[in-house]
Amino acid sequence: MKSVIRKVAGPVGASLAVAAMSMTGASAAHAESPTHGCPYPYVCFYVDNAALNAGTPISKYRDVTSTYQTVRPRPHYGVVNTRNDDVVYLRLQDGTSICLPPNNQTTFTNSYTVTGIRISSNSTC
Repeated sequence: MKSVIRKVAGPVGASLAVAAMSMTGASAAHAESPTHGCPYPYVCFYVDNAALNAGTPISKYRDVTSTYQTVRPRPHYGVVNTRNDDVVYLRLQDGTSICLPPNNQTTFTNSYTVTGIRISSNSTC
């Protein structure tokens, strides 16, 4: 009887281990896959909804900085943050800023222009 139980438990245990490895591998691969054409670990800007849907960003940023990096001032429709642990501060034309959490995106109306970006190593806004 013991040999039957071992034979059954062996394949089941192996199946569980393979399933666990598959899930772990899928999670890591998913975290690095592009979102709207924006690969990890970038923050991408899109000029309009068509560009966002097509996955064609007009610019990408990835460096953590203590000050704002200048963004070419123009109306931006969408911003995608593919970073897993870093928030992004977007400075608007009126001097205010908004915070975009990790693995998040936002869209703007035509009245908003982003003039700066600061990627912070903080994980929450």
